Amino acid sequence: MERILDEEKTIEDEDELSLRPKYLREYIGQKDVKDNINVFIKAAKLRDEPLDHTLLYGPPGLGKTTLAFIIANELESNIKTASGPAIEKTGDLAAILSTLEPGDVLFIDEIHRMPKIVEEVLYSAMEDFTLDIIIGNDGSSRSIKIDLPPFTLVGATTRVGDLTSPLRDRFGIISKLEYYSIDDLCNIIKRTSDVFGVKIEENAAIELAKRSRGTPRIANRLLKRVRDFALVNGNGNIDIDITKESLNRLKVDSEGLDDTDHNLLKSIIYKFNGGPVGIDALASSIGEESTTIEDVYEPYLLQHGFLKRTNRGRVVTEKAYKHLGIDYQKSMFD
Repeated sequence: MERILDEEKTIEDEDELSLRPKYLREYIGQKDVKDNINVFIKAAKLRDEPLDHTLLYGPPGLGKTTLAFIIANELESNIKTASGPAIEKTGDLAAILSTLEPGDVLFIDEIHRMPKIVEEVLYSAMEDFTLDIIIGNDGSSRSIKIDLPPFTLVGATTRVGDLTSPLRDRFGIISKLEYYSIDDLCNIIKRTSDVFGVKIEENAAIELAKRSRGTPRIANRLLKRVRDFALVNGNGNIDIDITKESLNRLKVDSEGLDDTDHNLLKSIIYKFNGGPVGIDALASSIGEESTTIEDVYEPYLLQHGFLKRTNRGRVVTEKAYKHLGIDYQKSMFD
């Protein structure tokens, strides 16, 4: 069963293309990143040069793909898209690069998941706009060099630490996207409701924003579900009562935590006395992969003070005990 608070993109989220802003002036939030990229784009256009290769990183659902498309629009360039796991061989990369025109933007999502052999071919393409590939069998192999037009690579990753230093160092612009504020999420929700043609009250938008885990993708997903409840159980308009009722039925609490978050925190409290507990032991106790816990569940819990990491493992905080209504027992490692 899909988790409604999962920050990863689902099939239903594919229609978010219609919700995406097209230019920086329409992009809500990430002010520092947006302002800096605006300067870099203007400077590149004044010099009549391609924008430096750009790396965007941060948790899923914060708008990295949207920003890549905006960069292409602001540069008045075409954009080609690819995914790191889909580029399995050097020939796959060569096929993509050979279609680029001068000034094009190449967007590679999940760039940290590219195979090492493909990544090494990308080095010369980024640095010298040339493609060095080996063709033929071992006995008759030969190296050929293909000149490429100047282009801008925009890479997106949720795990910047997994990028090798040689690849990371070839990006001239590196920007981290942060979780959104309540005000920014509220504005995104109101903009999306306008696109949907649904009326939403201010206090309802604020309530939705508070429970969206600082993530626009989740905010838009929750808005769609509340819209359904408003249409079936109300008059189609979204007010505070239908919003709270809908979110409670979806089991999204006042802090944006769902049953999965509760299960993780309670497992640490009841099975491991509040922690510390190692990631592998925790993963086994709740039946999840350790990478899923680290990439999907933990970031929000850590940032909002429900969980903390120590050198001995994860520890549930006093704030989490209070939120769950459980008597707090101070850990010996607090």
